[in-house]
Amino acid sequence: MHPQYFHYDRLVKSEDLNHHGTLFAGRSAEWFVEAGFIAAASALPAQNIVCLKVHGLTFTHPIKAGEVACFESKIVHAGRSSLTVFVSLKLQGWDEPILTGFITFVHINDSGKAEPHNLEIALTSEEDRRLNKQARALN
Repeated sequence: MHPQYFHYDRLVKSEDLNHHGTLFAGRSAEWFVEAGFIAAASALPAQNIVCLKVHGLTFTHPIKAGEVACFESKIVHAGRSSLTVFVSLKLQGWDEPILTGFITFVHINDSGKAEPHNLEIALTSEEDRRLNKQARALN
């Protein structure tokens, strides 16, 4: 399979804010995992995917109400039963991401046991190879 980016946008509303008036980290983590899940579900049945690990979230800029959080996600590594997805967040109109990270998902059977997914990732670009190398170092 050839990795492709999936886009997922969210309007930041007042109920998404923390006591500082910026996007609550818990809400951004929820959206981050959703964005990663969308990429994983593009390759495997959604009912057979569970999140194993979020590999860190580091914000470089606050997000305020009324701003649009634009997530991009892409599968960058396939293990025997796992998929690692790269996720980035940019504000609408921004070129640089303000949040990046990786999430590992596991393919499971109907009994909830890890099961091989038999996917292979075609690393055709330099970016794909770089992200794959970073993802392999996490596991």
